[in-house]
Amino acid sequence: IEHLVQPYIADTAEVLERVLGGGASVRRRLEQSGSTATLQEFRVEQVVWGTVAFGGAVAASLVLVGGGSARSPVLLLLFCVAAAVGGVVVRDQRLTRAVREREQRMLSEFPTIADLLALSVAAGEGPVGALERVARIGSGQLAGELRRALSEARTGAGLVQALDGVAERTTLAPLARFVDGVAVAVERGTPLADVLRAQAADVREARKRN
Repeated sequence: IEHLVQPYIADTAEVLERVLGGGASVRRRLEQSGSTATLQEFRVEQVVWGTVAFGGAVAASLVLVGGGSARSPVLLLLFCVAAAVGGVVVRDQRLTRAVREREQRMLSEFPTIADLLALSVAAGEGPVGALERVARIGSGQLAGELRRALSEARTGAGLVQALDGVAERTTLAPLARFVDGVAVAVERGTPLADVLRAQAADVREARKRN
């Protein structure tokens, strides 16, 4: 069934992309959510969600028709179409919610990561060594982003450029300032421990206020 249906789903996904547009926004949100899916794969998921919603609406309409409760076939058709559109929209909203939830987890992890980096730097390690240590022992979304940045740096991207990529993948100002501060410290060799402690304290206070 998958081999038979897949070409049609792929074609429908391409049509959906042309109709909806916004591919750049979707790609950015996929990166921000930590997903490895491509734009094409996401559009296929939207088609599947829309198809399932349409099938459910058709089944409900048949039940209404069989029970004699249906008043207008046109209304039932509109209901089925609206269900298909709703399935596509709901999948898009779930992606947005996934981005928001991941960023909130990163924000909650930030004070601990910043404190660990500050401790490592205060103990005499350089910014790069501190990043490697925290990325190795840390867990969670923010530590994962640091591991990704270090991995990209090893492949030739450059650590500062890789850290800038982390900042671009978040909409949270504290995280962006944190990554920018680390990037500046790596590039210019400026003191980092006090800055990290201050940023961690600011985020903790903001969470208490919230």
